[in-house]
Amino acid sequence: MRPLRKQMFECRDQEKISQFLTKARIGFLGLSDEEYPYVVPLNFVWYNNKIYFHGASEGKKADLMKANAKICFTVCEEYGTMAHPVPAHTDTAYMSVMVFGEVTHISDWDEATEVMQRLLDKYVPGYYDRALSRNHVEKYRSSLGSATAVFCLQPEVITAKEKPLDQSRNFAPGMKAGNHEV
Repeated sequence: MRPLRKQMFECRDQEKISQFLTKARIGFLGLSDEEYPYVVPLNFVWYNNKIYFHGASEGKKADLMKANAKICFTVCEEYGTMAHPVPAHTDTAYMSVMVFGEVTHISDWDEATEVMQRLLDKYVPGYYDRALSRNHVEKYRSSLGSATAVFCLQPEVITAKEKPLDQSRNFAPGMKAGNHEV
């Protein structure tokens, strides 16, 4: 892969990247379509150093992944805007991670159930009083009749960039260019 252009923002701290992916709530699945790229926001879980997500077993997303298993998954968080008296120096604090690799459909129902349980634990911790059953995952159908499919992205390349928030420049409503020091 091509090296990052702005290497000064590259994050190579694998523990920080892993913690970021563990905590982030929304990721963007990038797929190749013939006419346009296709990007879908998704819930996901970072587990065993892989990205897992679920969806319908049929539809555009499933069709595109079957046609081309090479995908990109992007996660980003914005931490604030850093104001500056010079407009071109106003900037955004952020962290972003891009995961490139091949996606596979999880056909093992025990693994799929484990992943679905981890998704529930992440997004609604403590809500259910018992673990998700394999039978529920196998038999569930959406309102359109589609079975649930669980997918795994095995990373081949992970890139990460970050620009930490400079608290002295953190923009707040009502702030004016002449009212703070930089």
